[in-house]
Order: sequence, then C-alpha cells, then structure tokens
Amino acid sequence: MSVKSICVIPARYGSSRFPGKVLADLLGKPVIQHVYEKAAGSKADAVLIAADDERVIAAVNGFGGKAVMTSPSHNSGTDRIYEAVADEDYDIIINVQGDEPLLPSKVIDELIDLMKSHPEYEMATVAVPAKREEVSDPNRVKVVFNASGRALYFSRSVIPYLREGGEEAGVYRHWGIYAYRKDVLSRFVQLPGSSLENCEKLEQLRALENGISIHVMVVDELESLGVDTPEDLKLVEKTLREKCR
Repeated sequence: MSVKSICVIPARYGSSRFPGKVLADLLGKPVIQHVYEKAAGSKADAVLIAADDERVIAAVNGFGGKAVMTSPSHNSGTDRIYEAVADEDYDIIINVQGDEPLLPSKVIDELIDLMKSHPEYEMATVAVPAKREEVSDPNRVKVVFNASGRALYFSRSVIPYLREGGEEAGVYRHWGIYAYRKDVLSRFVQLPGSSLENCEKLEQLRALENGISIHVMVVDELESLGVDTPEDLKLVEKTLREKCR
C-alpha cells in the first residue's frame, strides 16, 4: 500500500501586518503562485491551497492551481489545513506557508522521504544552523533538539543560552514548514491552546506539551524569506532578480 502525501498551503488574506500579501505582485505573479509552483515541483502527490477569501480562490483559479474555501474564523493555518484535508485520503500532510516564495522544492521532498522512511515520526519540521548575533529578532524562532533529532523546545528567545564560561552548543533557526501524519494532525487541532503556546505564541509548543513528538530535520543551507511586510517583499524580489542574472 503506497503512502500518499499532499502539500497544503494556508493562504489567509487578512494579514495584520500586510493585508493581502499572498496576492501581492512578485515579478508578475502573486506571491501565492510562487509558493504553489515550488510545492508543485516537489514529489508530493497533490498540492492544495486552503483559502479564506474569494479573491484568493479567483487568483488560484487564474493560474491553474487548486484551492478550497475554508472558514475565515480559524485561529491558525494548522486549523485551516485540517479543514481542507479532513475528508481527503492522504497519509502525510505537508504544511507549506503561503508567504514563503523562496522555499526550495527539495526541502519538501526531504520531509516526505523522512516521514516515509520513519513511520514512527508523528511530526517533522526543519531547522538551519545560525549565528547567535543573527537570530536575536523574536520573529525568528529558535529550536533545540536531542541527540536523535527530537525537538525539546521552540522559543522566540535565543536558545540555548550561552553562559559566560560555557561551551557553545550551537543555535538553530526554525523554519515554519511541517509534516504531519493525518491522524496526528486530527488530534493536534482538537487540543486546547497550551500554556507555553499562549506564552510564546508558537502553536508547535502545544504538540510538545501534549506529548506529540516533533523530529527536527537539519538543513545546512536553506535560503528562504517569509513575506511579512512590504519591505520583505522587496527583499524577495531582489533575491529572485539576482538568481535570474
């Protein structure tokens, strides 16, 4: 019996910092189209956009993608994703953020391969080595994990803390792409918000607090940039133009 995978891209129109960012023009295409094409270039068996606005649905239809309407009242992209796939027959769900137009297709492939080769993994995500001085921004989430790659904690603070006289253990920046078993995703979205999640505003902490393990796949080099502001969009455009030279 083959294991089927699907990439689901949550696309919320009403971003507080950059409303409509998923439809913002990026070199002649909406941001969401760039993300969709990266996902479609992976080995996932299907790609689906989980939208909350008819304008997003219309844009996706316009470039030939597949989208479904989900409730605008969802608190997170994870809830939106589950609504989109609840009745679908897929074993592995890949959560690809709708504002990550630079995320390489090969990272999606590696996550799918990881989940297929390790059926004991409930969830998986991605981290990249970073320098302490580059990750002080609380919007850049950090992760620590044990010797087998199991996540111990995610934080907006720089972790682990390097005490004077201590030995550097390495800092890893977390990238917000996830792989879930469908049954684990179903369990996760039914859990109430947890204390650590509500403190740091990081929903993956809800999984850890409730005993759901998250495997961290380390990627040595990962060039990606989320579009959270108009300034970010300009940086992404600059990066893409340089790649085309």
